[in-house]
Amino acid sequence: MWYIIRRSSVQVLRRASRALSYVQGQAPEPKVREYFYYIDHQGQLFMDDTRIKNFVTCFKDKKFLEFFFKRLKINNMTRYSEDFPYLSPCGRERNFIRCDDRPIVFSHILEPADSDDSVGPVLSYNGGGDKLTFPFSPDKLCMLPRSGRVYHPGPAKVGGVGLVKSSLAIELSRDFRFGDEGEYAPPVAFMWKGQEVQLTNELWELMTDKRKELRAT
Repeated sequence: MWYIIRRSSVQVLRRASRALSYVQGQAPEPKVREYFYYIDHQGQLFMDDTRIKNFVTCFKDKKFLEFFFKRLKINNMTRYSEDFPYLSPCGRERNFIRCDDRPIVFSHILEPADSDDSVGPVLSYNGGGDKLTFPFSPDKLCMLPRSGRVYHPGPAKVGGVGLVKSSLAIELSRDFRFGDEGEYAPPVAFMWKGQEVQLTNELWELMTDKRKELRAT
């Protein structure tokens, strides 16, 4: 079971010319419950209808976060797929998720605890500490020039792309190297542990046209 506050008020989300309504804990069919969540650009998880979203009101229990995010996937159901494109199922509970950018948000680089060279650094995401990690590949970092946001590969079941939290992105961006087009194009290299790593920028092809703006206008 989820550790959540059960709410009964009807929530209305407005999307352009239409409105979407839901009730936290609604039962569209027998023995099925539905809940709605939101992930901000810092990777913090909230009940979607939480009015004030900040560190105080987000979920912080690491066991809950691990359970929730390891089940996170693209919402392939017909229900709410346009407005809540991600889903974290839990038995007969359907937990629909929308987000500010990407549902996976990397916040820290964790180095291996021992000196085993076969074990590389990992990225920790969404407040899970060492319980929620993804292998770090410096050559696969990708920065979008127009927004300045930095991305890194993530779990395939949520689209294969994760956002790098702004505080970590600022730290990493100091070591980006740009090509002849300067900051109007994604960086071409990254200094990692004293070595210049050529960036593949392969995530570029996974970005939507809205996000993928090579040149500033």
